[in-house]
Amino acid sequence: MFSDTDHAAMQQALALAARGMFITTPNPRVGCVLSKDGQIIGQGFTQPAGHDHAEIQAMKDAVGRGFDPAGATAYVTLEPCSHFGRTPPCAEALVRAGIARVVAAMEDPNPAVSGRGLQRLREAGIDVRCGLLEKEARDLNIGFVSRMTRGLPWVRVKVAASMDGGTALHDGTSQWITGQAARDDGHAWRARACAILTGIGTVRDDNPQLTVRAIPTPRQPQRVLVDSRLEVPLDARMLAADTGDFAKPVLVFCALDNRERRHALEARGAEVVVLPNPHGKVELRKMLEELGRRGINELHVEAGYKLNGSLIREHCADELLIYLAPKLLGDAQGMFNLPPLSRLQDAAAFRWHDVRQIGDDLRLIARRNDS
Repeated sequence: MFSDTDHAAMQQALALAARGMFITTPNPRVGCVLSKDGQIIGQGFTQPAGHDHAEIQAMKDAVGRGFDPAGATAYVTLEPCSHFGRTPPCAEALVRAGIARVVAAMEDPNPAVSGRGLQRLREAGIDVRCGLLEKEARDLNIGFVSRMTRGLPWVRVKVAASMDGGTALHDGTSQWITGQAARDDGHAWRARACAILTGIGTVRDDNPQLTVRAIPTPRQPQRVLVDSRLEVPLDARMLAADTGDFAKPVLVFCALDNRERRHALEARGAEVVVLPNPHGKVELRKMLEELGRRGINELHVEAGYKLNGSLIREHCADELLIYLAPKLLGDAQGMFNLPPLSRLQDAAAFRWHDVRQIGDDLRLIARRNDS
């Protein structure tokens, strides 16, 4: 169904889509390549929300280089949109440009599109094919797919540990278990996320900034704090205003409203979201639903073993990003606070997605079996 030329062009489109890794949120990362008479005449990738989508960028590129897009094949990593959002529909733009063939990696999971873009192209007489390198395209936008289909962000829990699973000494010392290469790699995962989440315990123990610093990034992810009783110190580093360009206010989720504390945090520029719960704990599923409503595609978690364990127990963790250092800490804090099991079949089951060495450390990526 697809030729070697098709595969090569889509690979290039995927590489273009990856160039939008840090900028497209809440939109998906999309790349587009235009091919005509055996040569690439235009290429582009989706720009920040409200600006050109990949298809428009590619057609502008072609025209700017002196080529006419009419009769070309458009290779796009996601079905062209068919609805008016912040920008006009790309499907209509492709029709007007006289594109002869469209090869899409996957259908758009957005219910507002979901096949309608491809159908519009077919109705205009364009040869439409879909499904080329779909897995790669889906992985690139795993958070967008999650939000569109489940109403929830894709939750990635990052942990740095020793070979025997220790994440910190009992006095809280944890810097640094892993090496510099692993820490830099962790910042790359922070940068691709729409938001970074931690818990009040980590703020007390480590006082993190919760920003991307080890790699260049055009924007800082949203910072999110789970703090059921609004106990975060007002001088916490993550509340500091100077946290990099385009940083949004910290979102603080609590279960017990304290007007005085809430007003004090708001004065520091934070936004407090109260999710009332008689048990006094933030309901994690409700928090994720709220983040989904706010356009958060990927949520990167860097928290302690208690919150990590809660995310696992409540089936809120989709992916584990674990860095293992070639060290043994012995009796130390673990990765997840989980209750004892009486049956092995009750264990939270994950599958390996990727395993590789980063510097002196090992990086393991596992995804929940039902994700």
